[in-house]
Amino acid sequence: MEIPIRGVLKCAAIVLFSLAVTQTVKPQSRNVVRDGFQMDGVRLHYLVAGKGEPVILLHGYAQNSRMWRPLIAELAKTRLVIAPDLRGFGQSSKPETGYDKKTMAQDIHALAVSLGFKRASVVGHDIGLMVAYAYAAEYPAEVERIILMDAFLPGVGDWKTVWLLRDLWHFHFYGVTPLKLVTGRERIYFEHFWNDFAADPKHSIPEADRQFYARAYAQPGAMRAGFEVFRAFEKDAKDFAEFSQTKLTMPMLVLTGEKASGDFLIEQARLVDNDVEGVVIKGSGHWLMEEAPKQVVPQLVAFITNLGKRPRLTERKVGIIRSH
Repeated sequence: MEIPIRGVLKCAAIVLFSLAVTQTVKPQSRNVVRDGFQMDGVRLHYLVAGKGEPVILLHGYAQNSRMWRPLIAELAKTRLVIAPDLRGFGQSSKPETGYDKKTMAQDIHALAVSLGFKRASVVGHDIGLMVAYAYAAEYPAEVERIILMDAFLPGVGDWKTVWLLRDLWHFHFYGVTPLKLVTGRERIYFEHFWNDFAADPKHSIPEADRQFYARAYAQPGAMRAGFEVFRAFEKDAKDFAEFSQTKLTMPMLVLTGEKASGDFLIEQARLVDNDVEGVVIKGSGHWLMEEAPKQVVPQLVAFITNLGKRPRLTERKVGIIRSH
C-alpha cells in the first residue's frame, strides 16, 4: 500500500497481510513480508521481518534487498529488520535524478520516520555503505551503531586511489552508449562484478541469485539508474568531505574482504568515526555475504545484538585477520 510523504512524515506505512508496523511485526516475526512506501512520487519497496529494536539493511550494486535474506533470518529473532530496495533498484521506483548518496539516505530516513523509528542500527554493503554513512552523518542522533561492508567512501582520505584505478572502468561507465551496450546483455555485464570481484568465482553469487538480479536490472530504467550511482560519485565526494569534518561517535564495525578492499575502508572509517572496529575477512573477495557467510553473519549479529560486548573472535576460530 502506498502513502504520500516528504512534509507529511507522520504518516505510517502499511504492511501487507494486515500486519501493523510500529516497533514490532507479529505474530510471524521471522517471516519476510514485502511492503511499499512512497514519497514525492518515489516508491520504495522493502522487506520487513521480526520485532524489537530496528535494524536497516542497505544493499549494494549488482544486487538488491534479496542479498540480505540469510542475515534477516538471524536478526529477526531479536530485532525488527527493514531491508529496502534503494531508489532505482529492485522493485523501487527509478526516477531520473536523486542518486547522490545524501538524497538516497534521505529516502531511507523518511521510510524510517514513517515506521516510527527513533533510533536504528544501519548496515550497508558496497553502494549501500555509502548511503549508510550519509545517513549516519546527517542523522547521528538517530543511529545506534553502523556497519560498513567492503567498498570505499568517496571524498574521504586517498579515495581517488580506488576511484581512478585503471581496471575499475565501471565507475566511469555511464551515459547513452553504455546503456545501448548493456541493454539485453545485463547478465553478461554483471558477470564482471560477480566473478572478477570474488576471490573465487565458483563461490560467489549463486546461480539462482544471478538470474534474479539479471531480471531485476533488465527492468525499464534499472540500468540507467544503476549507472547514475556512479555518475554521482563526484557530488558524493564533496558531500562526504564536508560530513567528515565532524566525526561520528557511534560504534562502527567495518568488514572487508582480504581479496577486495582489505585495510583501505578500515583506514577511511577511522577518519570519519571515533569508535571503529575493523575486520578483514580472510580469503574473501567483495561479496562477503555470499563468499563467507559463516564468518560474516555471526559478526554482524553479534555486533548489532550484543551492544558492543561481542566476544573477541580469533583467526583460528573464524578465519579472520583482525585490523587494529
